[in-house]
Amino acid sequence: MRSHKEQAIDNKIIKTLESFNLTGKALSLAKLIINDDEVQAIQEYANTVSIVRLGINDHGPVHMRIVVQTILKMAKLLKDAGIKTNLEKEEIGSFEDSLMAMMLAAMFHDAGMSIGRQEHERHSAYIAYPIISKLMADIYKEDIYKQVIIRSIALEGISGHMGNRTIHSLEAGLVQVADGCDMTKGRARIPMAINDIPKTGHIHQYSASSIEKVNITAGKEKPIRIDVSMSSEVGLFQVEEVLLVKIAASTAKPYIELYAKVREEEAKQYL
Repeated sequence: MRSHKEQAIDNKIIKTLESFNLTGKALSLAKLIINDDEVQAIQEYANTVSIVRLGINDHGPVHMRIVVQTILKMAKLLKDAGIKTNLEKEEIGSFEDSLMAMMLAAMFHDAGMSIGRQEHERHSAYIAYPIISKLMADIYKEDIYKQVIIRSIALEGISGHMGNRTIHSLEAGLVQVADGCDMTKGRARIPMAINDIPKTGHIHQYSASSIEKVNITAGKEKPIRIDVSMSSEVGLFQVEEVLLVKIAASTAKPYIELYAKVREEEAKQYL
């Protein structure tokens, strides 16, 4: 059963998609995913493994929904700036097709955490494959080509989201960046409460706890501006060792401005 927070994010996703001038396919897909009991179960168990068993940050249904929400915002900024996705540039799909691929990638990118942390992106891909195939058959029915290309882009986004594997599409690059943007203190709240004794590897939790806000707006020189606000310098670990690394490896890098600041200090520009 979806939590109140999950439902609130779902409602925002639905409203955002309704505000786009689309055919309704992306909206239908979002509703199918949200109401799929298997997807929900995978996400919830992935979070149990992540938080309870491994003692690391949220990798469950809330995180995956936040990544969807961030992708929709960034995709809209790129579209408004006249930047086309790969499916559009290659004239094999529409902006809406790209949105669907990215939403699928976001909702499944950490599904492999249900198995474990090591190579979880690969586990996520094969867990997602049959479910994505089923969902695409519902949306595109007789159009097997569209089913294949959307599934393929989604799987590229899933397998490449950690930033340690070369990706080629703008769609996959946005998934990578959106995942890195979810680093606020809320993501570390539960694991920090459970694991009150510091251990090796907990720098992600402590650094995330100092991230107050990640704001995404239109940039001045580039389409997307990311502003990270922190309560202490320890948050720079998240910015420099997580988000910046993912942006640097992303196909979306040419379109992104990145700023970070501690309290009321002047913002530092990274990109």
